[in-house]
Amino acid sequence: MADSVNSSVNSSVNPFLAPSTLPYQLPPFADIRDEHYREAFDHGIAEQLAEIALIVSNPDEPTFENTLLPLERSGQTLQRVAAVFFNKSSSDSNDFTNALEEELAPLLAAHEDAIRLDPGLYARIASVHAQREELGRDAESLYLVERYHTEFTLSGAGLSDEDKAALRDFNKRLSTLTTRFEKNLLADTNELAVLIDDVAQLDGLAAGEISAAAEAAKERGLNGYLISLVLPTSHPYLASLTNREVRERLLSASAARGIRGGAHDNRELVLEISRLRAERARLLGFDSHAAFVTADETAKTPDAVAEMLGRLAPAAARNARAEQAELQQIIDGSGEGFELAAWDWAFYTEKVRQATFDVDTAAMRPYFELERVLQDGVFHAATRLYGVTFTPRPDLVVWHPDARVFEVSDEDGSPVGLYIGDFYTRDSKRGGAWMNPLISQSALLETPTVVCNNMNISKPAAGEPTLLSFDEVNTLFHEFGHALHGLFAQVTYPKFSGTNVYRDFVEFPSQVNEMWMLQPEVLANYARHHETGEPMPQDLVDRIHASSTFNEGFSTSEYLAAALLDQAWHRIDADAVVTDVAEFEASALAAVGLDNPLVPTRYASTYFAHTFSGGYDAGYYSYIWSEVLDADTVDWFTENGGLTRENGDRFRDRLLGVGGRMDPLEAYRDFRGRDAIIQPLLDRRGLN
Repeated sequence: MADSVNSSVNSSVNPFLAPSTLPYQLPPFADIRDEHYREAFDHGIAEQLAEIALIVSNPDEPTFENTLLPLERSGQTLQRVAAVFFNKSSSDSNDFTNALEEELAPLLAAHEDAIRLDPGLYARIASVHAQREELGRDAESLYLVERYHTEFTLSGAGLSDEDKAALRDFNKRLSTLTTRFEKNLLADTNELAVLIDDVAQLDGLAAGEISAAAEAAKERGLNGYLISLVLPTSHPYLASLTNREVRERLLSASAARGIRGGAHDNRELVLEISRLRAERARLLGFDSHAAFVTADETAKTPDAVAEMLGRLAPAAARNARAEQAELQQIIDGSGEGFELAAWDWAFYTEKVRQATFDVDTAAMRPYFELERVLQDGVFHAATRLYGVTFTPRPDLVVWHPDARVFEVSDEDGSPVGLYIGDFYTRDSKRGGAWMNPLISQSALLETPTVVCNNMNISKPAAGEPTLLSFDEVNTLFHEFGHALHGLFAQVTYPKFSGTNVYRDFVEFPSQVNEMWMLQPEVLANYARHHETGEPMPQDLVDRIHASSTFNEGFSTSEYLAAALLDQAWHRIDADAVVTDVAEFEASALAAVGLDNPLVPTRYASTYFAHTFSGGYDAGYYSYIWSEVLDADTVDWFTENGGLTRENGDRFRDRLLGVGGRMDPLEAYRDFRGRDAIIQPLLDRRGLN
C-alpha cells in the first residue's frame, strides 16, 4: 500500500509530503489546495503504517534504538497535514473541510488503533520497558519508555483480539459522533445569532460593539445588527445591554443550542457519546470513563477530583446566593419591580460593582485597544520576563488575511519560533479561544516551533479601533501563556514537545500568565486611552484590585457546575440507562447544590464542546485543578520580586522549557521547592 501511494503522489506538487522550505518550516499556505489534504492524509497513514511494520518485523532483540527511536520518527507526513488541516477546520471551516473532517474521523481513529493495538509493537515496547533499568539512557529517554508503555497499556494493547475488535468499533464510532457534535454546534451557534432591527435596542453597548454587530449582519446580507453567540452560556453583552427583553433573547438563544430538534440537535449525541465511553471504559477494565481518563492524569482517580470540587462547591453556592440577594435589593430599590432572572445577573452585577467599588468594566474598553494590548502588554510582559522579542513578518502568508505572523527571538538574537495571532470572530470559526501548534520543536527531528492563538473578538468596521473587554484582555494573556509553553519547550522527542503534558496540568502555565495583565509595570505600558493616550487612572486600577473577589460566587459556581456535570456524565457505568439530557443535568446539579436557575452552568451538555468534542472529556476539572498550582505560583512570584528576568528564567527553565519530558508535578516541585498548597486558591476565589 505504501509503495502504491508513494508512486502516485508527487512531492513536488503536494506541499505536505516534505518539510517546508519557508522560515521555521512554516507550512506553505499559499501553495495548499483542497485536493492536497486527503491525498496527504492517505499517503501519511500508509507511510506511518509501513514505518511501524518495519519496527515490528525487525528480527533483532527490541532495544531503545530499534523500537522507540523509529517509533518517534514515524508519521511525519501525517503530522504535517493534520496540524494544518485541523487548524483550518477549527478556525476557517467551509463545506469542504466539514465534509472531509467527518470522512477522516473514523479513518484516523482506526489508524491510531492500528498502532496502539499492534501486538508486535506492544511486545517490543514491553520488552524495552522491562529492561529499562539497564538501558543506560538519560532521564528523558527513560521517561519516554515509561510513557509509551503506560499509554499503550491503558489504551488496550493487552486485550484479546476479540476485545480489540470491539474497542476499534467504539473508537471509530466515537470519533464520528464527536466530530458531528462540533459541526452541529457551530451551525446552531450561527443560526441562533440574535438579529436586532432597531439600534436603540442596543443601548448600553459601546460604539465599537454596535459597529461589529452591524458588520456581522452585513456579512450575512442582513439588515440590522447581528449579535453572534459566544461559546459559554453567558454573553459579555449581558453586562451592558439596558434592554431587558434583548438580554433575555440573547441568553435564551445561547441556552437553546443543540436542543431545538432538527439536524443540529445534539441531545442524542450526548446520550450516545456518554454511553459508548462508559462501555469502552468497562472493556478497558475501568468502572467509568472518568476512571479511565484520570488514571493517566495527575489526579489519578475520579474520587480525588470529586473531593476537591466537593470542597469548593458549597462555599461557591453560598456566596452566589448572597450575591443574588444583593442584586435583588438593587432591583427592589430601583422601583423596577421584577424578580431577578439569569439574564439580569451580569447587568445588575455591574451596577453593584459600580456602587460598591466604583468600577465600570464597560468604561475600561477605551483603554484596551487590541494592538496596544498585544504589543505593549502581552509581548511586553514576555520581554520583561524572558528577554524574548517579537518582530512582525507580514511577508509570511498564513490561512486567513486576519491572521498575523511574528518572529520570536531570544535576547541574544537566536531564534525561538513563530507566533501567529488570529483574533477576530467569523462564522467559519468555532467558538472560544485556543492555542494550536503547527510545527513542534524536537531535537530528534530537528524541527523548530510555530504556534498560533485563536480568539473570537468581534471585528469593527474598517478604520475603527478594536476595543477589548476586561475578560477578552484576560483571555489573550491566558492563551498567550499556552503559546509561550509551546515556544519555550526544549525536548529531544516529539512526544514531549510543547504543551504535550497531562491534561490537568496543561492549563497551569496559561493561568499563571494571566497575572501579568494587572501587574503595575505591564498595565501602565498598555492600558492607555485609544484616543487621548492617557493611562488608565491609578485609582481605577486600585479599585479593580479591591474588587478581585467580587462576583466570585457566581463565577466559581458556573464553572464548578460545568466541571461537575462533565464528571457526572463520565462517572456513569456501562449499565446505566440515561434517556433525558435535561433531566440528567438537573439531577446532577441538584446533587451538588449547584442547581440555582439564576446561575446557569457555564456550558450545558448540548453545547459543552470541551467535553463532547474538544478533548476535555472527564477533564474539565483541569482548570481549577491547575489553578491550585497557578495561585501558589503567583504567590511565589510576588514573594520573589514579581516581574524580573531572574524569576522569568527560573519559570522558563524549570517549567515552560520542560515540555512533557518529565512528570509535571516533579517539575513543579523543582521550581517551587515543594508541592503546591490550596490556600492561595481559596483566598483568590473568596472561598475561605
